[in-house]
Amino acid sequence: MADDNSSNPQSHGFAEKLKSWLSWSWTYVCAVWFAMVLTMVYVLRSPLKLQESVTAGNIFEWWYFRKYGTSFIEQVSVSHLRPLLGGVENNSSAGLFSSANGEVEQRPSVSECKVWRNPLNLFRGAEYSRYTWVTGKEPLTYYDMNLSAQDHQTFFTSDTQQLKPEDSVMQKAWRERNPQARIRAAYQAIELNHECAAAYVLLAEEEATTIIEAERLFKQALKFGTVTSPTGKDTNLLVYIKRRLAMCARKLGRIKEAVKMMRDLMKEFPLLGMLNIHENLLEALLELQAYADVQAVLAKYDDISLPKSATICYTSALLKARAVSDKFSPEAASRRGLSTAEMNAVEAIHRAVEFNPHVPKYLLEMKSLILPPEHILKRGDSEAVAYAFFHLQHWKRAEGALNLLHCTWEGTFRIIPYPLEKGHLFYPYPGCTETADRELLPSFHEVSVYPKKELPFFILFTAGLCSFTAMLAMLTHQFPDLMGVFVKAVSLNCTGRVNLCFSPCI
Repeated sequence: MADDNSSNPQSHGFAEKLKSWLSWSWTYVCAVWFAMVLTMVYVLRSPLKLQESVTAGNIFEWWYFRKYGTSFIEQVSVSHLRPLLGGVENNSSAGLFSSANGEVEQRPSVSECKVWRNPLNLFRGAEYSRYTWVTGKEPLTYYDMNLSAQDHQTFFTSDTQQLKPEDSVMQKAWRERNPQARIRAAYQAIELNHECAAAYVLLAEEEATTIIEAERLFKQALKFGTVTSPTGKDTNLLVYIKRRLAMCARKLGRIKEAVKMMRDLMKEFPLLGMLNIHENLLEALLELQAYADVQAVLAKYDDISLPKSATICYTSALLKARAVSDKFSPEAASRRGLSTAEMNAVEAIHRAVEFNPHVPKYLLEMKSLILPPEHILKRGDSEAVAYAFFHLQHWKRAEGALNLLHCTWEGTFRIIPYPLEKGHLFYPYPGCTETADRELLPSFHEVSVYPKKELPFFILFTAGLCSFTAMLAMLTHQFPDLMGVFVKAVSLNCTGRVNLCFSPCI
């Protein structure tokens, strides 16, 4: 009995020591944790660009209130919280467009994931093959090349009832998967008819290893193509040859000659707007820095009734950004607000980003570029790659344009209403772009996916703080006595330290 009585005080003393040690350790653990959080925020202030984010947020909030007459926080409450609370809007805005004067127009639906021919596609023999020789990687997918084969077979060969022997050979040539088999078939068609223009087109695209050689072959094709009457399939072939000759001149540095050829082609065949020759013209004019001519082209094709593209939207944004970007400062704009010209530039950037949200990361070099595919999906990653590949140099040439884009492009995602299917200035963003882009882009490329919003640092910090608070609440519920001792020890410790600091020195 004596031993039991002597052991109980020892156990009680050990428990008291354990509680005292836990109270002491928890006090310093909390202090160390808080100090580590402050240190991490201070150290990561530059990589996380906290000051720039706050400044950009102030600029965006001021711009949003100036444009829409309401606070962005209020808009978020209405758009995001009301659907969660069961609120339903009376009028759906799906399928509506905003016109230039702010009016809403009803638009017919279009095919969301239609694949288009890339207006600035490269030459297979002179450009794509060089990439394969150097890297050992195939820049084009089989799906992309198969679409090109279908295009060539549809546009370059005559009707089935009027097939010539060389046309039959060329029909098989376009379907061949092996490049060497296609080249052999082209030579076979030339043996049957040495004036077979389509065969020379294939050789210029596939066999020519330099742009100069490709241009020579296209000139031969043009010579033989103009012999026949330019009707039906011959017209398509003739337009294709002239366009590729203009692109050869552009690549060889004869830009003014290329611009003239493109203008003449658009005047000669005004009804072939679906070929988007104006996008070739815009790129060449930007290389000449003929911004007034670029604006004139945009005035004709950047119309609400015409289909949009990344080239149209981002070129318009570039021109407006160029007018203010050289003197733009985020700090100054947050203090004084945005001028009218700066507001127009920001609105143009937001419009372009809403149309294709994948482009900015390529222009800002946050993602690596690859060779553009021969076909693109509008508003998809393939279109973004194709646009940035040719237009990045034009954005770099405009002083401060990329800086303005960097400060404002992410604000676009705050404007798009909830749910995402409603859209803002354009049709709702299609949900099938990822699948189509994976078919068009090579497997070694990381396809950009939208919507895929990255959480800001402060949201992550708040989530961590809430998690820590929840953990303390759970511990208090499970171990109320121990946590009571801990809180009491912390308060006594803090009170003692305060008294020690303010006690008079002896």
